[in-house]
Amino acid sequence: YFCRHGERWELQLKGSGKTPYSRNGDGRAVLRSSVREFLCSEAMHYLGIPTSRAASLVVSDDDVWRDQFYNGNIKKERGAIVLRLAKSWFRIGSLEILTHSGELDLLRRLLDFIIQEHFPAIAMNDSNRYLEFFSTVVSETANLIALWMSVGFAHGVCNTDNFSLLSITIDYGPFGFMDSYDPNFVPNTSDDERRYKIGNQASVGLFNLSKLLQALKPLLDPRQKQLASQILEGYGEHYYSRFTELFKTKLGLLGENENDNFLIAFFLKVSLLC
Repeated sequence: YFCRHGERWELQLKGSGKTPYSRNGDGRAVLRSSVREFLCSEAMHYLGIPTSRAASLVVSDDDVWRDQFYNGNIKKERGAIVLRLAKSWFRIGSLEILTHSGELDLLRRLLDFIIQEHFPAIAMNDSNRYLEFFSTVVSETANLIALWMSVGFAHGVCNTDNFSLLSITIDYGPFGFMDSYDPNFVPNTSDDERRYKIGNQASVGLFNLSKLLQALKPLLDPRQKQLASQILEGYGEHYYSRFTELFKTKLGLLGENENDNFLIAFFLKVSLLC
């Protein structure tokens, strides 16, 4: 933990070698992707988008072998290590894996810890605290993806293990920014099915939140499960409202007009044709 002005940050090394979570990988990172993460996370921060940040980058003496374009052409590259920071590195997958393995006591203890540490507006003695937690994550995830779309950012790998429970941008991998509007833009050369194309990000966010709800269900009573499903149904409205607000600001539209949404859609279509 790193404390500054009363804040607490979690430190994480990317590229330092194998850990219990490396699976079959070597736990290393190459210099090119490390520089990209450093620059992009700082850029996202100054664009006002919730994100992890990079504190330092150190070039490694280790050689790393990578197939950059997933075409079988493996090359030796220079390694690097990034020290990155976030208020928390807990992800939807952090809860999902515990429910899947039946570790419900650990799930409850971890969830209580996350709420106590990172969701101070939720009272720990509130019997609906998990419901309140879920509601917050739903609305903040909608806000985050709307922000991504407002700057043309495509994450590249939007699975549940890359979605923060604090709704910040984490795990910069094959990300990219659109040069011109294209809802089919895919920054990940290995995503042959275009699952994570930029136009799918809002839908993938909904999918991931539905997985979070499944992870939470063993801790919810029947009434809370019903309310949680209703909260999830409101995700689309949250996203669309925030998306519209951001694009109205970009276009300098003031007040409310029934033609605002038509105008936004028109400009996006014109951009696509150009």
